[in-house]
Amino acid sequence: MSVRRAITAVGAALLLALLPSTAQADAGYPRPQPITGQQIIHDPTVIRLKSGGYVAYSTGGVIGARTSKDTKRWDDAGNAFATPPSWWYEYNDTGDPWAPDISYRAGRYWLYYAVSSWGTNHSAIGVATSRTGLPGTWTDHGKVFSSETTDTWNAIDPAIIKDRGRLWMSFGSYWTGIRMIELNPATGKALPGAGVHHLATRPDAPYAVEGPYIVRHGRYYYLFASYDACCSGVNSTYRIKVGRSTSVTGPYLDRTGKSLLEGGGDLLLEGHGRYIGTGGQSVFRDRGQDWLAYHYYDAEDNGTPKLGLNRLAWVHHWPVVK
Repeated sequence: MSVRRAITAVGAALLLALLPSTAQADAGYPRPQPITGQQIIHDPTVIRLKSGGYVAYSTGGVIGARTSKDTKRWDDAGNAFATPPSWWYEYNDTGDPWAPDISYRAGRYWLYYAVSSWGTNHSAIGVATSRTGLPGTWTDHGKVFSSETTDTWNAIDPAIIKDRGRLWMSFGSYWTGIRMIELNPATGKALPGAGVHHLATRPDAPYAVEGPYIVRHGRYYYLFASYDACCSGVNSTYRIKVGRSTSVTGPYLDRTGKSLLEGGGDLLLEGHGRYIGTGGQSVFRDRGQDWLAYHYYDAEDNGTPKLGLNRLAWVHHWPVVK
């Protein structure tokens, strides 16, 4: 290398060192928490186990599993089930489940999931329980709720919230957006004759909003949802929006007072730098701290879907990614 080229290279390196980081320079969003081990995941749901450590379940495999002692290193832990329950094949040829949700109540872990095929609302949500929450310990209990091509909703992407002794499940993808139904707390399944509440949609077809997750903080309920398109690697446009309500069944409004049923929603997180198509989100609580779990497509690794974890802060009664 010539002296001039060497000086030029050093100068360029110094200039790069002085520039803001990719995450800082791109839309002002923070990087997800650094993690090691098995990073690949899609539609993550995470919980801290009563026995210690953490487990994450996801789309892929027979509900893919990851475990961690500290949320920083994740290990592949196989699948929730060794083989798909036979009834799953009514909804697709492969028996592949989607978008699980894990929660704990009444001394058991509850794992909800969806079975469907791409582009149809012939879909069903199922539930399984476990005493430990670990892969290989789940007992399946069959269908919770289903949708057919005659319905205006799609029974996928379940998420559970318990509110004042009542149990609710939000769900939905496209087909006019996000819905909610009440469940029987004893069985974890839809109450007979329960009405279906409409929580969020968009004014334009194909109503690209899905993957709801609802949490309560203070006097408000917050609905997080994924907008636009997932599952296309670096061409994915997923982004996470949020609205809030004083009632679990809505109406959910954004900061301007616009209803999520009218296309409202505050942008919480979108693609930035190498972190493309942020979505498939859920929220979990750990030692008094709320965390946002989601997947992103890594632009520096051929669009591989990976686990994103960020702290959630609450500023003026609204969530902020940290």
